[in-house]
Amino acid sequence: MADLGQSRRQQIGRKAVHIDDAEMALKGINMLLNNGFKESNELFSRYRTQSPLMSFGASFVSFLNAMMTFEEEKMQIACDDLRNTEKLCEADSAGVLETIRNKIKKSMDSQSSGVVVVDRLQRQIIVADCQVYLAVLSFIKQELSAYIKGGWILRKAWKMYNKCHSDISQLQEACRQQSSVQHETDNASHNAPVENGVTVEALDRLKGSVSFGYGLFHLCISMVPPHLLKIINLLGFPGDRLQGLSSLTYASESKDMKAPLATLALLWYYTVVLPFFALDGYDTQAGLLEAKAILQRKLVVYPNSSLFIFFKGRVQRLEYHINGALTSFHDALELASDQREIQHLCLYEIGWCSMIELHFEDAYRSFKKLKDESRWSQCYYAYLTGVCQGGSGYLDGASRVFNEVQRLFKRKNNQIEQFAVKRAERLRKTSPTRELCILGVIEVLYLWKALQNCSSSSLQIMNQVLQGLDEISCMGLKHLFLGAVHKCHGNMKDCIQELLFATQDEYARQMNSYIQPYAVYELGCIFLSKPETVEKGRSLLLQAKEDYTGYEFENRLHVRIHSALASLKEVAPHYRR
Repeated sequence: MADLGQSRRQQIGRKAVHIDDAEMALKGINMLLNNGFKESNELFSRYRTQSPLMSFGASFVSFLNAMMTFEEEKMQIACDDLRNTEKLCEADSAGVLETIRNKIKKSMDSQSSGVVVVDRLQRQIIVADCQVYLAVLSFIKQELSAYIKGGWILRKAWKMYNKCHSDISQLQEACRQQSSVQHETDNASHNAPVENGVTVEALDRLKGSVSFGYGLFHLCISMVPPHLLKIINLLGFPGDRLQGLSSLTYASESKDMKAPLATLALLWYYTVVLPFFALDGYDTQAGLLEAKAILQRKLVVYPNSSLFIFFKGRVQRLEYHINGALTSFHDALELASDQREIQHLCLYEIGWCSMIELHFEDAYRSFKKLKDESRWSQCYYAYLTGVCQGGSGYLDGASRVFNEVQRLFKRKNNQIEQFAVKRAERLRKTSPTRELCILGVIEVLYLWKALQNCSSSSLQIMNQVLQGLDEISCMGLKHLFLGAVHKCHGNMKDCIQELLFATQDEYARQMNSYIQPYAVYELGCIFLSKPETVEKGRSLLLQAKEDYTGYEFENRLHVRIHSALASLKEVAPHYRR
């Protein structure tokens, strides 16, 4: 009992300590980004019961760990932490805005009223943030019930973001008007309390805080596959990509704890999402100038940050500087010596860069390490290990790995794991050859939009391997990938011919393969790039969208088609989908 009493007194003593939680939370995030993962976690954990903002910081660290690993245990810890933060914020925030207005109407002391306004708006933003992260963790399960649950959570979060964003914007406008009046009387001060005790500085930070979630919301919804947009619209979600980017930019320049996170979100969008989903049509260089400008500013602030150096590597890879990218990923790997999750991100990129260069042994070592250590998708990593090992000529080892893939198949509804299992089974049954394993590598590079990062010499090797294939079951893939290789080389005549062969492949049609819709899409993009064939290109894109269904990576292609059609509308508004 004495120990319990002493513990209680110590807890009360800690609660009595006044902390500047906004400044301390930003300090914690900066620690995180400068590789101080342990120190950041300790700081947030120490003060998590004393401040909603510090509680959110601790929960965000848990969420980040879960998202980088996809491990069930860490995802459950993140869910529990986020719910606890939500409870802490909601415990004293019933009827947030109504309470604020009532306090104001009662003409409370100006300064204390301002504290109430800031605190309660901050709590509501944190609750919305927690709900978004809980929804993301729910979506990862890829089950129908999880999608429905996540959708309704997001609907609630969006309403809170939208209301907070509107209210803060109105308060900022009132602040500007009052500052203008004060300026005329020579009494202006940036930190002077405005109406009801709220300062300009506090409002700017709150606007940055809400702009992170508000912008991320707009950005993510704008990327939803078109056939899901009707459901999204029913839930009342918007999806304005430019608004999303503008809000994230505002957040990144604020003094809120989420400013560095907004910067990372922008880098993620420009270097991962844009090139993967082809959200600016077929221009893989889109966004690179923005990403390079961000890195130029931030690497001065975070010179040894494994995450920022990781994104530097992503930019170098997209600029075809594969050797430079490998150097950056290896540097980030070394700097993240205490953070296994970031190490795995770096290993994954090292494996991909090695595949792009057709350095199969290096790629094999990276993916094998991921297969052995990562809990995200050992099945997928095993398949990549096998095709790279087979591509290097070690066919016995590749066969053993392909036998492991089925055993490691855990997430039955995950399309990437389904893909890996099907391909490994096909190779296992036919006894893998070096050429078939290299075909497997080319297929992955194509589907993940990495062929355009390959050097001319690598593309020439791929061309030779593809030309040598004569199995009936491989003809559709052969023509599709030859078309893609010719496109990378700029040989558009040969490209179109090969893609037309792919669209006519009977075996692919019978197997309901992705080959034909992807080939039609590729043809559509080619014709879309020339003014005289724009209408033909548009017609082919609609054909790819509407004439095929139930094939692998259908959602992925629908997003790309949606983006290509949207870019067409921006250039030629008279075209309608």
